[in-house]
Amino acid sequence: MSWGGEVTSTEAPERPVIGSWRAAWLRVEGHWTWYRRYWKSNIYSSGLQPLLFLAAMGLGFGSQVEPGAATGGLSYLHYVAPAMLVAGSMQYAVGESSYPVLSGFKWQKNYIAVTATPITPGQLLGGQLLWVAMRLLLSGVVYALVALAFGAWLNVGAVLVVLVGVVTGVACAAPVMALAASTFDEGQRFASLFRFVVMPMTLFAGTFFPVEQIPVVLRPLAWISPLWHGNELARGATLGGLGPLPALGHLAFLIAVFLTGALVARHRFYQRLMV
Repeated sequence: MSWGGEVTSTEAPERPVIGSWRAAWLRVEGHWTWYRRYWKSNIYSSGLQPLLFLAAMGLGFGSQVEPGAATGGLSYLHYVAPAMLVAGSMQYAVGESSYPVLSGFKWQKNYIAVTATPITPGQLLGGQLLWVAMRLLLSGVVYALVALAFGAWLNVGAVLVVLVGVVTGVACAAPVMALAASTFDEGQRFASLFRFVVMPMTLFAGTFFPVEQIPVVLRPLAWISPLWHGNELARGATLGGLGPLPALGHLAFLIAVFLTGALVARHRFYQRLMV
């Protein structure tokens, strides 16, 4: 996908053009300039918070859960660790794609300043998604290394779990960015998003227990959630039991969600910024 793309005469006047990926990386560089000064204030939410959940659920509550059929005969710590990484990535991606993106349009209005340069709205969106992916990779590595000290990993499949977290995160980030670009109020809808989508998805999409343990009529809600597909991929990478075709199916679903969200977000970015 080209984030810059062709812009018709109805979208924007003729302007100097720079390479799509180069422009997107300029946006990433801008984020990095800020982040390297304030990374300590973000380390909790991006890396340590999921580890606290892991300690509470995997070591605290998990110590009371006997290995059984639900956990594949493994300890609860081993069962929940990969899913906690993916769930943390999903939560962080949604958070970074909601209010911060709306702020770029409405409050700080830095998106207006950026697109006053040769950087197009599509390239701006590409930079935002790249930055979220980089942050997810960084936080995933931090989580994986500290979880290693807990004995949470059985094999080197933990490396793939980090990548699954990135893919799941950006799959969730793209449609939320489209929602943010379509928001003109103070973002009240994001509170509903966190309350009625993010939290139920975290609790009931296979993070803490198999979806087979929820009522049959509710299981399709878990199956259509990106987090369930990410959880299945993550557990398959480090615990095994997932064949190549199901793995490709889960990956295809996440890619489809990402591409659909990115296309809608790109349209909304152009619609809102090229006025």
